[in-house]
Amino acid sequence: MELYIGNKNYSSWSLRAWLMAAKSGIQFDEILLQLDTDSFYQRLKSISPTLKVPTLIDGNITVWDSLSICEYINDTYLSGSAWPQDPKQKAKARSFACEMHSGFHALRNALPMNIRAHRYVELSPAVLQDIARIDSIWSQQMAEFANAQGTWLFGRWSIADMMFAPVVMRFFTYEIEVSQASRAYMEFIVSQPEVQAWIQAAKAETEIVDADEAGVDR
Repeated sequence: MELYIGNKNYSSWSLRAWLMAAKSGIQFDEILLQLDTDSFYQRLKSISPTLKVPTLIDGNITVWDSLSICEYINDTYLSGSAWPQDPKQKAKARSFACEMHSGFHALRNALPMNIRAHRYVELSPAVLQDIARIDSIWSQQMAEFANAQGTWLFGRWSIADMMFAPVVMRFFTYEIEVSQASRAYMEFIVSQPEVQAWIQAAKAETEIVDADEAGVDR
């Protein structure tokens, strides 16, 4: 199995798929491509119809899009265990994941993932609305699973956590104020060994993607 990803400092979609593969314990070869380079597109030309990362190749199967990769790994290798088993909780988890996958455009545009940075960005009303919604999701789930020290959104890890992981990175970079419960969730996520490994690799990178260098240094 091969997983094509972009720079760990910047590629939020790559983080989702990579973290899913890493948490699953499956064996895969990580192929990191430098974003916004000619070689990036040349390498993907014969691999992905979208010329984007992440892209997963497993034998004769090619899967692109982070949520689709998460679903593929879950169905093929985990017997569906990466969603809550209770139907109502599963429906909620999938709703959260899809909401993250298709929404929060103001936040994405204003606060690109940039793990190495420590930045200030003036937040528009639309961004603040996105932040408030995410804070509501996280704090609601922390309250439901009654763990003041932070836990997974549904008590054990799920695809929903994979989808929100890059937002955790963003909130640390731009020092976004959230509730105490959401802060506990953020701290819990970054304490995971797989996430720590990603963060350390991101900080070791030196490439600059100008489009993702938002804000001013604190």
